Order: sequence, then C-alpha cells, then structure tokens
Amino acid sequence: MSSTETGAATTAAGATVTGADGDVAANGAVGDVVTDAADGGGETVRVRMDVSYDGTDFHGWAAQKGGLRTVQGVLEEKLTLVCRTPIELTVAGRTDAGVHADGQVCHADIPAEAFTQRSLARPEDLVRRLSRMLPEDIRLNAAVAAPEGFDARFSALRRHYVYRVCTAPGGPLPRRVRDTARWRRPVDLEKVQVAADALVGLNNFAAYCKAREGATTVRELQEFTWKDVSTPSEPQTYEAHVVADAFCWSMVRSIVGACLTVGEGKRPETFTAELLEMDERSSQVPVAPAEGLNLVGVDYPAPEELAARAAETRAVREL
Repeated sequence: MSSTETGAATTAAGATVTGADGDVAANGAVGDVVTDAADGGGETVRVRMDVSYDGTDFHGWAAQKGGLRTVQGVLEEKLTLVCRTPIELTVAGRTDAGVHADGQVCHADIPAEAFTQRSLARPEDLVRRLSRMLPEDIRLNAAVAAPEGFDARFSALRRHYVYRVCTAPGGPLPRRVRDTARWRRPVDLEKVQVAADALVGLNNFAAYCKAREGATTVRELQEFTWKDVSTPSEPQTYEAHVVADAFCWSMVRSIVGACLTVGEGKRPETFTAELLEMDERSSQVPVAPAEGLNLVGVDYPAPEELAARAAETRAVREL
C-alpha cells in the first residue's frame, strides 16, 4: 500500500434527491444525495471530507471534555462557524494522541441551506473556506457530496497505516522526530518480519487491544510488511505497512511493539502467534510510541456497494 491510496468512492453524479416528504426529485442544488435532517427540520447533505494532520499537539481525534485540543474538536468548531449551524463528524479511524494522518476520512450531515451562501455554494467550497481558518497542523484536502449509502466509518473496506521507527544510537533526524519513533535497541528485520507474518489473517487480537465493552477484537489483518528505508543520513530506519479491514483500540502500535521485541531478541519468533491464543489484553505486549504511526489511507467500495458494506461492518464478528 502506498501513501497515495485513499478511498475509491467520491461522488455519484446524477444521484437522486430525497425531500422532506420522501418523494424522489431531480438532481438537487449541490447535485448529490440529500436526506432528511435527523430532527426533521430540513434537508441535509452528507459531505465526505479527506483530512491530513500532524497529531503531535493533539489529544487524539475524538472530542473530549475539559477543553483538551483534539482534531475533531478543532474541525467541528471551524465547520460550525462556516456552516452557521452545529456540525458533528463521523470518522473512519479514531487516532490516539500523537498519531498522525495523511489520509483520514470523515463525513458530516450538513443542512442544505448552508450551501446557499455566496462563498459556500457547494461542499467543495469548504476546502477554500477552512484553509483560512484551520491551524497549520490540520488540512482539509477535499470535500465532496457523498454517494448514497456512504458512511466514513462503516462503509470502509480497509485502513492503511505506516509505522516509522529508527533504532540508530543517535535516534532519528531532528527534522523527523515528530513522525519517527525511537527504539533504543537494534533489531533483526528478518525476525521482525517472521513475527509480523504470524499475525496476518482473520484472528482474535484480544491480546493486542485495549478492551471496549461490547466490542469484538476479531479483525482481518491483510498486510503487515516491514521495509528497510535507511539512508546514509538516516541509518537503521524502518517502516511497517499495516493494512486491515478495521483495527481495535491501540492494536497497530501493539503489534508493532510486539514484533520489535522479537527483532531485538527479547522474545522468541513464536511470541506474536502465541499471543493470539489469549482472550484478553496481555501485559507482555509493549505499545510502540505514538509519533511513529500515520494513517495514510482508507479504501471504500464502489458507490453501489456502500450500503451493503456498511451493514456487513456493523455485524459483530466471531471466529
């Protein structure tokens, strides 16, 4: 997976518009699916937004009480100002504090009347409007009216992460310390890859996840590939490319940390596979530092398959 991969689904040209009375009309003012507002107060447009951010100075994606700075909190605040109505976001992947994203995807149901402003006539105008308001560590890359059935979280086919780590004695380059984790012991990359290969497939990752009540820890890890990206100025620097249909809380950093402990010789090569037999979080699994992790892309199916995918994702899986 390259860092340029993002979701495949964008707009649905010529989609129908559903009014407050449920009738099907011709194309709407913004040319895509319009649905009833949740409170029955009017029509809304579901807008897909592609976002990038440097997570260093954020307490994660999710809005939190107490005034903590979060990506969701900042975005919703600025969107509310621009749209002149409270906006709530649904996201593809809720990143933790310090974790970055080049390819985050979220959606919001925005009242259609918000797009009657001279400077905000269509969803695409949100990019220009927010570019003047957002801080330097967040960027709105794209905003489009979403196809019918699109849900940033539940319609996703897979998420792509890259983890970057340096094991050199001097640590990463000063200009890369915000996106490259430091691991203070050298590792054997072949052993790291053996440990990673043992995790690929449909498994119960309970040992690698922080528990959430009522949530399953069964996930399909589709790719876990390590690469040596060292250069003369960045020796002993590696990247892990991690792809799954979905991830549990702290799962990526936990499987990375487990593989690195194998690579440094602290654990046997069978360590990661043995942990798959556990049904609860293991204290033996170190969580790799947040700064090395980057959500680089989210894939979605074709527009006509979005609703079915969302229904499939909502179903709780078991082995």
